[in-house]
Amino acid sequence: MDLSASMLSKDFKPNRLESAKEVATEFVDNRPFDRIGVVAYEGEAFTQVPLTTDHVVVKNGLSNLNTGMLQGGTAIGSGLAVAVNRLRESDGISKVIVLLTDGENNAGQIEPLDAAQLAQLNNIRVYTIGVGSIGKAKSPVAILPNGSYKYDWVDVRIDEDVLKGIAERTGGRYFRATSEDKLKEIYREIDMLERTKFNVLRYQRKTEAS
Repeated sequence: MDLSASMLSKDFKPNRLESAKEVATEFVDNRPFDRIGVVAYEGEAFTQVPLTTDHVVVKNGLSNLNTGMLQGGTAIGSGLAVAVNRLRESDGISKVIVLLTDGENNAGQIEPLDAAQLAQLNNIRVYTIGVGSIGKAKSPVAILPNGSYKYDWVDVRIDEDVLKGIAERTGGRYFRATSEDKLKEIYREIDMLERTKFNVLRYQRKTEAS
């Protein structure tokens, strides 16, 4: 999950970040038997919650995410690489990353498509989500002396070509969320896609074993 300052933009209620956390929490509730982890990134990336079946820990980890936990920027490649590193040792039938961002890669040492190649080599599917309305959004442009943000209308810039490239390279899909309702729909669709893929893979394994 992207924690850059632009995630505080107010085109989602109350902002993109809180909306994304809420919808991700619903997604966790709908996958009760999965091992799930949380990776967050701004100018660098870190693991907020390692892979676990303890979904209370996962949901607490999501609720504690805030902008400003790391240096500023949007290191999409680094975020993806950290998530791949967490998943590659997993022996799960299906290994999936949901990569959410509202911007363009402008920090970190790793290019997003290089991280996508790492995911591909480790049989990890990546679903990418671009979050933000079309046109302009009321976004943070400066930090005031009291620590609060000054807002102004800013063009929404999401590098859709890169996000599509990551998804295509890894067998996932790219989605654009222009509202909270759309974001909910997207997570529901990913949930359904993964249930279908999991059943197919499980059937194939059974057939090979018999």
